[in-house]
Amino acid sequence: MGEMDFSKKLAAAMRRNNSLLCVGLDPDPARMAGRDVGAFNKAIVEATADLVCAFKPNLAFYEALGNPGLRALEETLKAVPRHIPVIGDGKRGDIGNTAAAYATALFDVWGFDAATVNPYMGGDTLEPFLSRAGKGVFVLCRTSNPGSAEFQALEARAPGGGEPRPLYEWVAVRAMSWKSAASVGLVVGATYPDELRRIRSLCPGAHLLVPGVGTQGGDLEEAIRNGLGTPQGGATIINASRQVLFASRGADFAEAARRAADDLRKRIQDALTAARKG
Repeated sequence: MGEMDFSKKLAAAMRRNNSLLCVGLDPDPARMAGRDVGAFNKAIVEATADLVCAFKPNLAFYEALGNPGLRALEETLKAVPRHIPVIGDGKRGDIGNTAAAYATALFDVWGFDAATVNPYMGGDTLEPFLSRAGKGVFVLCRTSNPGSAEFQALEARAPGGGEPRPLYEWVAVRAMSWKSAASVGLVVGATYPDELRRIRSLCPGAHLLVPGVGTQGGDLEEAIRNGLGTPQGGATIINASRQVLFASRGADFAEAARRAADDLRKRIQDALTAARKG
């Protein structure tokens, strides 16, 4: 996947493909009509590589298949063109040498350009990721699932006092304050557009990875409008998985995936144009 800095690689892919679309490579054997995972993903990548700014394999789908799944992940990564960044979606986070092992696995063994991480245990547990020059680190902030408010929306005060604010805002602010050789971004669900707008206002320079458009019901146009950064600021990366991967269960699955990705890419660009005018 190359050694180019993640942010530069992402920006280059965005320009080259005129795209803010990230396709999540989350294979579900129950929806793949018995197809080999590695071959399925390779066909999806080949069909959509000129339409995306990134690919994002969710590691759980490969780990769930045991050793064959890990081999399929290896085949998948080999299929991605070197100029397209790949985000390893493992949501890792742990203390000390365990966190270091996670970072080694994602960045050195698998060679991902970026990774998703969980900040719940504090910034020190993410240091092995943050210290990786040229890599991308996406911190879970306001996630797209319905139950995310259970903790993320809780009001909290800083140790020194002051006005309370939702926990997800503290995550955003703290993540931007961490000393980092990596490019730090945030995961913010399209299903919470008001929170997305607030986080963008707090973190204008951060890359935002935005899941939840499509199957989860997030509004694409609103996500683009609320997540829009400045031209010099961070990108808004719209992730789509199932609506692209499983656009068809027939022999035309790759062609159908391409049509779905192209339609979504065009809708994103139209929304981006409207947001910039408005």
